[in-house]
Amino acid sequence: MKSRQHGFTMIELIVVIVILGILAAVALPRFTNMQGDARAAKLNAARGAVQAASGMIHGTVLVRGGVADAAACPGTAVTANNTSTVCTENGIISIVNGYPTANLPGIIDAAGLTSIFPATAAALTTEGYSITGGGAAANSVLTIQVNGGATPANCSFTYSPSNGGAGAAVISGVTTTGC
Repeated sequence: MKSRQHGFTMIELIVVIVILGILAAVALPRFTNMQGDARAAKLNAARGAVQAASGMIHGTVLVRGGVADAAACPGTAVTANNTSTVCTENGIISIVNGYPTANLPGIIDAAGLTSIFPATAAALTTEGYSITGGGAAANSVLTIQVNGGATPANCSFTYSPSNGGAGAAVISGVTTTGC
């Protein structure tokens, strides 16, 4: 009587392993490229949020025209003429020359780049961003970058508030070579 063997032959196993190897060699580069594309898209979304927030805060300052907005943020210290802070529905935003300052209590809070308000450096890191530079002065330049890429410094854009006069806030184009 003949016994039946169960299982795969060595040839069948080798063929399956070779096919899986070929698929992995083709799919892996596409997967890593998708991660870079996702970081670039996240960077563009952050730039759009910063641009929109900058314009909305500036519009709020212009509309209020120096009228105190303490009634909108009860229990908080707000400047009476909207020269250093402005009240939003989330809370106080620091401003300089009518635009958000280039720091956490300014443009980062206004743009909502973190899930908490007021933003912290730890919350920003949790969201996948990091910042360098910046400050409350009109000539401050804040670099916002998306973490995780080959060179995060080259996956970034910059924001600087108005330096006074007729100039608006300056938001650079994105650099995505390091995403």
